[in-house]
Amino acid sequence: MTPPATAHRWIVFVAIGVVSILLGLLAWVDAITVSIASTIIIGAALLLAGIAQIVHAFSVRGWSGFALSLLGGALYAATGILVMREPVAGSIIITVFVALCLALIGAARIVIALTHRHLAGWWIVLFGGLISVLVGGMLYASLPWSGLWMIGIFVAVELIAAGFSWVQIGLGMRLHHTAP
Repeated sequence: MTPPATAHRWIVFVAIGVVSILLGLLAWVDAITVSIASTIIIGAALLLAGIAQIVHAFSVRGWSGFALSLLGGALYAATGILVMREPVAGSIIITVFVALCLALIGAARIVIALTHRHLAGWWIVLFGGLISVLVGGMLYASLPWSGLWMIGIFVAVELIAAGFSWVQIGLGMRLHHTAP
């Protein structure tokens, strides 16, 4: 099997991984700032999506869904503005949403596991469901404080996991490239 054309550039993959890990660690240390910044970015994305939907609605004014499309765009835009004006409240609302999603998904996994106890490993699904319900409950119970750090920690964990993935790919390419 021939190595990919980029195999000799394995160091680029390792470097991006190391940078991602370092940024993830920085985000972990200052999770509150990252949460607020991320919330502002989410608000900006909602505002832009709202503006785009409003423009779209007016460009197809004769369409039967015009009013609903315009209303949806206005709601997106208004939500984006509110989230950007009050990022702490926005991060708390996002945390409530995540906590509820985790609890509901966890409950669904528990039901699935108990329904399928005849399958090998059903208890792993049950355990995962219990963890999701527990994490969702803990996030909700620790509001408003969890709203200040949850998004930042999620961003940090993602950056660190992605960093290790890039490092692994780069090192794998290096081994593959240098193998006889």
